[in-house]
Amino acid sequence: MEFLRTPDERFADLPGYDFKPHYLQVDDSEGGELRLHYLDEGPATADPVLLLHGEPSWSYLYRKMIPILVATGHRVIAPDLIGFGRSDKPTRGEDYSYQRHVDWMRSVLEQLDLRRITLVCQDWGGLIGLRLVAEHPERFARVVAANTMLPTGDHAPGAAFEKWQKFSQEVPVFPAGGVIKGGTVTPLPQAVVDAYDAPYPDERYKAGARQFPLLVPTRPDDPAAPANRAAWAVLANWGKPFLTAFSDSDPVTAGGDTLMQKLIPGTLGQDHTTIVGAGHFLQEDKGEELAGVVLRFIAATS
Repeated sequence: MEFLRTPDERFADLPGYDFKPHYLQVDDSEGGELRLHYLDEGPATADPVLLLHGEPSWSYLYRKMIPILVATGHRVIAPDLIGFGRSDKPTRGEDYSYQRHVDWMRSVLEQLDLRRITLVCQDWGGLIGLRLVAEHPERFARVVAANTMLPTGDHAPGAAFEKWQKFSQEVPVFPAGGVIKGGTVTPLPQAVVDAYDAPYPDERYKAGARQFPLLVPTRPDDPAAPANRAAWAVLANWGKPFLTAFSDSDPVTAGGDTLMQKLIPGTLGQDHTTIVGAGHFLQEDKGEELAGVVLRFIAATS
């Protein structure tokens, strides 16, 4: 599999992101390997909090939350999905599939032998993370779902997503930082917008970012639909603690929290939260508040 690797100097002196990089090698399923980047902060012996980002962000999205979680004694693992951040970037859109993304993150769980995980997932972090929860329930202690979903293609995705999908394929220059800016309520400094663009020196690096919107199951016959339906069958019996922490200003995932609360038994009795004054990328708008929600949830369910 052909891939590009973003030069390290692109990640120098990014505002608020002073973390040591760590790397794993994952199988590219074509006889080769890809380098996957992750952050690993806090005590190595503590139960892990796994922070999974989505599209088109990277672990930079969690920079406000990581120090707060670490300060209370938690180990925090924040990977960059393949195609994003400091991870390798296959150059062809067809190199990316939903299943490959799940398999690459599964490799992280296995290589680091993560157990008693608190999953915090947003956007595609949920599409991938909730699959892993369903397929490896023994590794997870609890889940925080924030502005995410697990679609099976059995329901129309909605106008906002269809507009985003069309934009992602037709825009001549895919504006990763601009997408983050457009999905937040608070104004972002240009240096922060630039940090979201840092992984992508030019359009050749953006195949994964462009492909992700096409991988969301929007039809019942989507290749990922059977696996996602199987995941829902597990989640429908998931009794471990499950918290929703959606924002009040995200047209793409609005209502997903209500659906999860209706279908997942582990949501019963939890202190579900609506974070006010936040858009789709609520970690950027209200990262400190979301970190507090996660900490209270862990404390209440430990």
